[in-house]
Amino acid sequence: MRRRAPEYRRAVRRRYYYWIYPLFGLCSVAGLLLLVFHNNHPQDLSGRPLLEQNEKIKENFHVALNLTEEILRATSFTRQISDQITLAKAYLILAKEHNNLQLAWELSSKIRSAQLLLSKSAMKEESITLEEAEPVIKALASLFHKAQKAHYDIATTIMTMKNHLQAIEQRLDVAIAQNTVYGQMLAEEQPKNLHCLTLKLTYEWLKKPTLQELSEETRNSPRLVDNNLYHFCIFSDNILAVSVVINSTISNADHPKQLVFHIVTNGFTYGAMQAWFLINDFRGSTIEVQNYEDFSWLNASYSPVAKHHLGKDSPAYFHNGSQEFKINLKYWNPRYMSLLDHIRFYIPQIYPQLEKVVFLEDDIVVQKELTPLFSLDLHGNVNGAVETCLETYHRYYKYLNFSNHIIGSKFDPQSCGWAFGMNIFDLVAWRKANVTARYNYWQAQNNELTLWKRGSLPPGLLTFYGLTEPLDKRWHVLSLGYDRDIDKRLIESAAVIHFNGNMKPWLEMAIERYKPLWEHYVNQSHAFLRDCTSS
Repeated sequence: MRRRAPEYRRAVRRRYYYWIYPLFGLCSVAGLLLLVFHNNHPQDLSGRPLLEQNEKIKENFHVALNLTEEILRATSFTRQISDQITLAKAYLILAKEHNNLQLAWELSSKIRSAQLLLSKSAMKEESITLEEAEPVIKALASLFHKAQKAHYDIATTIMTMKNHLQAIEQRLDVAIAQNTVYGQMLAEEQPKNLHCLTLKLTYEWLKKPTLQELSEETRNSPRLVDNNLYHFCIFSDNILAVSVVINSTISNADHPKQLVFHIVTNGFTYGAMQAWFLINDFRGSTIEVQNYEDFSWLNASYSPVAKHHLGKDSPAYFHNGSQEFKINLKYWNPRYMSLLDHIRFYIPQIYPQLEKVVFLEDDIVVQKELTPLFSLDLHGNVNGAVETCLETYHRYYKYLNFSNHIIGSKFDPQSCGWAFGMNIFDLVAWRKANVTARYNYWQAQNNELTLWKRGSLPPGLLTFYGLTEPLDKRWHVLSLGYDRDIDKRLIESAAVIHFNGNMKPWLEMAIERYKPLWEHYVNQSHAFLRDCTSS
């Protein structure tokens, strides 16, 4: 209601003040009538059955949906004005580029007016009428005509928008590259608490000769070569990660004392790794730790990969290799230049008396009993692995350089890839097929780093080609190191979950949803871990 000017308001009140009492009386009568009506109809909205309330909610929601449908409807004024705003913004960019400030100002003004009309329509939940739309549409059409007279034709508009799109894409590429760099740096960096743990354990190893005596006893244990037991091998320099792998395996085993774990690490972490597994209890399982630098047979004359990894010019060899290595920052990760990543291809040489082993990577967690793996029929194959070719990028052509005639003539580019991380190896069949010689052959062929992408999987695909038995996918579920949307039921059904990817569970950048699955097997109350975390 419009209010009267102040000079009139006071006089009216003095003249008609006696109306107040009758008005008050009428309001009282109306209140009584409402009370009577309410008593006769006691069910208001809050008292209606739930079904009626739901119908009311649905009705209101349907109105909101109709507004959305109107925006999408080609004949609606809302759609026409939205399209004109988009075109006006394109002309605005052109006007600014040609320093036509007057046209730019007019376009900006009309764009704001059109946006205000759309906003009011959305607030009122009413369609825009012809009377409301016509002035805006005509004003914008007039400005479009003026822009076209200034030679801002459609072709020019398209080219300008294309240039701006390219500029945005370039900025996006830079942002993605920066994100990759920072992510890679985080993935490569060892957390301070893990570094602290390694130092504390190394000191413990050096100051306590009794630990070295216990290590010597384990080294001579007949259990290490007993094929009636279940043997697992892990190659890593991450103490806490290996501890989680072993803890989770024995926690889900019916008979932990029948399990034997074979760890291979480097010289830097050897003492710390020994100390950790000697001072902690692992429910009677046997744990052996070896340093690959003590393998005299693993030398440049026997192994091409040892020649490249152990040589003084190793970093230069990898950094001066293929163009792909220089472009893809992922391959600057020290893991790809570590011999530990390739020790898996020499398992029969490391354990000459064993017949079967399960290979486990250090970024997995075991959730089910694994001993049934040893009784699986591999049908004469060497490697039992879960295939990963449900998606096209896990086929051979994504890992190998099929433009090279050596690769193209021997392998099918559509062959299904598989995963390292949890593999059952028949070492009898391995020795019979001379698989390690295959691996050495392909490493020698790849002297110029042009046959495959970095890492141990591509040469593994070549080495075990035709020798791999597909396993049930529930044995090994991957991608917890980069995929945030893995089905919870799939994770729960998995015997092994694999944190492959940059977001390892021991890093701050780990995916929070999966991190508890790994932390469950970390003894946070351990004195060394507690001290390193607090410091």
